[in-house]
Formats: sequence, C-alpha cells, structure tokens
Amino acid sequence: MTTSVRRGRPGYDLDSLLQVAVTVFNERGYDGTSMEDLAARLGISKSAIYHHVSSKTELLRLATDHALDALTAVVSDPRGDTALDRLEAVLRGSVRILVAELPFVTLLLRVRGNTEVERRALSRRRELDHMLTALVHAAVDEGSLRPDIDPALTARLLFGTVNSLIDWYRPSRALTPDDLADALVTYALSGLHRGAA
Repeated sequence: MTTSVRRGRPGYDLDSLLQVAVTVFNERGYDGTSMEDLAARLGISKSAIYHHVSSKTELLRLATDHALDALTAVVSDPRGDTALDRLEAVLRGSVRILVAELPFVTLLLRVRGNTEVERRALSRRRELDHMLTALVHAAVDEGSLRPDIDPALTARLLFGTVNSLIDWYRPSRALTPDDLADALVTYALSGLHRGAA
C-alpha cells in the first residue's frame, strides 16, 4: 500500500490505525463511525490520529485501496497456459486475498457510493468485473467452457460466490484458504466445463 501521509507519533503507525478503523467501520458502518469513536477504540486523542491521516475519508480511501490493490494484482496477472487455467488462478487468488484481508474486503464490499471515495471504489470494482468477464469470454472462445453461457453473468456468479464468503467465513484450522479455493473451483467450474450436462 503506497501512501504519502505524515509520520505518526511514536507508538502508533498507520497500519495499526487502519486495522482498527476498518474493524470499527465494519462494526458501526462508515457513516456511523466518528473520529471520536476511533480515538476511543485506540485509546488515543483525535489529534494523535490526525498525525497520520487528514480525515475519516482518507482512512476509507486507504482501506478500500488496500483491498482493491490486492484484488487487482490477482486479476491483472493470472498464471496459466490457457484461459481456463488463468480463470482458475484468479478464483483461487481471490479466495486467498479475501481470507487474508477479510476485514478490508468486507468493508470494500459494503460501500454503496454515498461519497466520492466510495464511488471511486465502485468504479474500480467495475473495472475488475470487466477484466473477469473478458477472462470468462476467453475461456469460452478457446473451447474450455460451454458456449451457451453468458460470460458476463458467469463472471458475476463466480465472483459473487467468492464475495459471499465475507458473510459466513471465519478463519479456522479446519478450513484453510486452499480448502475453500478447491471447493469453489470444483463446484463452480465443473458445471461450466464444455461437455457438462
């Protein structure tokens, strides 16, 4: 995450502040969270927060960019010899990012466009949707996926399934990110393969 923020006071850094802010935003909602709430949760004064960021809006921007940058990195450069391999790599990578950055992705998926920062985040999400749709198109065109599917709808359904993990997934030793990715790829792609009934 690249930022051009001021140096903070000793004992507090931007990453720890951002982690707490995301947690509180997810609990109370962005609109329902004040800088006073954040200061109380951190046990510091509001002025100490302002040593790191200029506003609550900047915290939201940093948080949504953190999630979007990670997801964009996965979608922009998937590894694989075929489009289907690359689609599978994107699905697996998206699951891993969601698990690794669960609070940040949760916040990202809850923004509704009420502020300029949220509208920018939604615009970046739409760019990801277009990239994913193009990847599904490529898998259909190469003959790996059924020709009777709508690539845009398929992309939405696949990645809507990934996104739904924020509603129920909680880290545990019994269910690893790779277990989740394996299950998703098996159940989601098996019905899409060319020749599937």
